[in-house]
This record gives sequence, C-alpha cells and structure tokens, in this order.
Amino acid sequence: MLSKSHIKLITSLKQKKFRLQHSFFVVEGLKTIKELLQSKLTLHALYTTESFNIDAKEEILITEAELKRISFLTTPNKALAIFKIPKEKQIEQKGLVLALDAIRDPGNLGTIIRLCDWFGVKDLVCSRETVDCFNPKVVQATMGSITRVNINYIDLEVFLNETSLPIYGAFMEGETVYKTPLPEKGVLVMGNEANGISKEIEALINQKISIPRFGDLQATESLNVATATAILLSEFRRG
Repeated sequence: MLSKSHIKLITSLKQKKFRLQHSFFVVEGLKTIKELLQSKLTLHALYTTESFNIDAKEEILITEAELKRISFLTTPNKALAIFKIPKEKQIEQKGLVLALDAIRDPGNLGTIIRLCDWFGVKDLVCSRETVDCFNPKVVQATMGSITRVNINYIDLEVFLNETSLPIYGAFMEGETVYKTPLPEKGVLVMGNEANGISKEIEALINQKISIPRFGDLQATESLNVATATAILLSEFRRG
C-alpha cells in the first residue's frame, strides 16, 4: 500500500534538485527494472502490481490505480522502482571516449547512452549543461544501458585541456568521416542539438569531422545528434 510519504518522495524525483538531495532516481517498466536488479545498483523500493519473486523487503505490492498515481508514464508498465544514484567512477581514457557539449533532449541522451553500450564506449563525459542522465525520460530511453556505461558530469573545457588523447569534433564543415583515418583511442565531441559545439570547446578540437550529405537537393539542414553519434561511432569502430 502506498503512503503519503511514498507518493511525495516518488513525485519529487521528477526534478533534478530532489534527485540530488535524496540520491535516488526512478525506473519504470518490467524489462528495465529487471536489468537494473541484476546490476550492482542498490534498490531502495520496488512498487509493483505483480511480484518479482525477489526476497526483499523493498518490494511493495500496489494496485494498478496506485501505480497510475505515481507513474511518470502515460501508460504505466506494471512496476516502478527507486534506485540509489551510484557514485561517479574515474574516467579511464584507455580507448574511445564520447563527450557531450550541452545535449538537452532526454531522448537523445538516453539513445546516446545505449549507443555507447552497443559500441563498447565505456566512458561518456558530459558538460554540466547536459541533461541529467537520471532524468526519468533518459533512464527510460537507455533500456538498461545506463548500468553499463561510466557517465561523468564535468567541466568539459578543463577535461579537453588536460587529456592526452586526440580530440575529434562533429561539424557540418568538417572533413568527411569516410576519408578520415580514425584512431582506436581518442575523444569524440558531439554538440548541442540547436547550436552545435560551443566556441570554447571548438578551440580545443584537433580535427573536425562531418557526415556528408548525399541527397540531390542537399536540403536537409542537419542530422539528429543521436543519429549522427551512431554513424560516427560506427566509423570509429570500423577504423
């Protein structure tokens, strides 16, 4: 059964300041919750309409009406869980590192986290202006990949100044990625959906790369940042 304190905590976690205050984040959906239960993340509470058959005092059986009351989704999916936000781990910089400069859209960030998982990018570094990776919409879009990617929020300018890795940036006017020799180790920077990479970060980039347009009219203004990230990561891995 849901108490008022349960409802107050869950609804507060929609906002970043309360996620930081409580060090908790919300996960919804059977598949994603099951993936996170198998990870090293710490479960705080599991509200579900059908038992997960886990031996845990954190599991609380609720009705579908109660789930609908606390869910952030239009159509709730059987369960909602609260997990402890893990501590950030050190950035290893041993292979390919993806850096995000002020990515704002939760769906884009969630997809990019999944892409890091798919292409074996262990470290994702985000500027402090990038949307919070524990935003419920981001978590939903990662489909569990958030447990397998090391995500850090940092001063991106300082990080790029200090790294010894070559730095590549995605630009409309860069050299075509299909003709650019790409290393196994490096940093790939992706910019904001509307404005691209900021001038401050652009000044630190060693090589600008681009995805050429092949359409006859050349009328498409740009690619979605997650789509562009997928293409560029694929090229880096193809080597």
